[in-house]
Amino acid sequence: MHRPQALLVMRPETFRLQFGPQELSRLRSLADLGDPIWSHDIDAPHTRARLAETEVLLTSWGCPTLTPERLDAAPRLRAVLHCAGSVRHLVSDEIWRRGILVTSAAEANATPVAEYTLAAIIFAGKKAHLLAAQSRQHPADWDAVHHREDLSNYGRTIGIVGFSRIGRRVIEHLRTLDTAQILVTDPYADPAAVAAAGGRLVELDELLIASEIVSLHLPELPQTRHAIGARELALLPDGATIINTARGAVVDTAVLERECATGRLNAILDVTDPEPLRAGSLLAQLPNVMITPHIAGSLGSETRRLSAQALDELQRLVRGEPALDAVTSEDLEVSA
Repeated sequence: MHRPQALLVMRPETFRLQFGPQELSRLRSLADLGDPIWSHDIDAPHTRARLAETEVLLTSWGCPTLTPERLDAAPRLRAVLHCAGSVRHLVSDEIWRRGILVTSAAEANATPVAEYTLAAIIFAGKKAHLLAAQSRQHPADWDAVHHREDLSNYGRTIGIVGFSRIGRRVIEHLRTLDTAQILVTDPYADPAAVAAAGGRLVELDELLIASEIVSLHLPELPQTRHAIGARELALLPDGATIINTARGAVVDTAVLERECATGRLNAILDVTDPEPLRAGSLLAQLPNVMITPHIAGSLGSETRRLSAQALDELQRLVRGEPALDAVTSEDLEVSA
């Protein structure tokens, strides 16, 4: 069984977070590691010397694009195992031309995003974020909420825009709620697969008109920029909540700000455009908008899950088995 030469390239803080003693021990059991085993600067002379021998790169946040010039410095490279989600920033066309295997830990990263989204949907149904903001400004009789009919997750119609790996997991999590229906829109989705997950595939307009809570799971592509704009937001019923854990640019921020400023719509946003919002942004000050600093994805100990998935791929590579989460150039045309 051939033990490949491996090198890790990522930011210092990322390396410390993702590769503790357990992960490094497993890595050493699968690959030969030179000196250094890790670098944050792929262009530094000592890293270039290691690249000349490297067969497998384990990359994560902070690794720059693997340009043709950088790939020339790694003539033996046959696999890039990314210990994070999207590889869009990482790969160049030269990767595919050279037939280098690329894998991603996006599947593992989907877990905390789907968990965050479920929590956001539950908060949206109870209008928890709105009530919390109101109580800070205007403490009131808490008994008043007991007579409101709109604070509920029972019988809600929830819309999922994008039947991605995350969107699919969100639908599965929603089985814990007693929803009226889960509507899904995605031009690439199979109606049978959506139904099996627990949703119903519809056109975007139908979803927006009917949904009280809409969760976005679109990749950021030229065709998805401002996919949710003035026309789409106008279709939502009064009091609806937009949840965005995808990319800020899929929503027209200016239009969303206007809709939320009137009080007609609410929002729970983990991503914005720009990110972060400019100082003094009205959207960030609205009591019916909750903004978190891009925390839905893997953080803290959750990032070890990504390392484990990449190491699983390395183990399959060493054994001569096919990768489970390989990424192709075609994948990047429709996904993050």
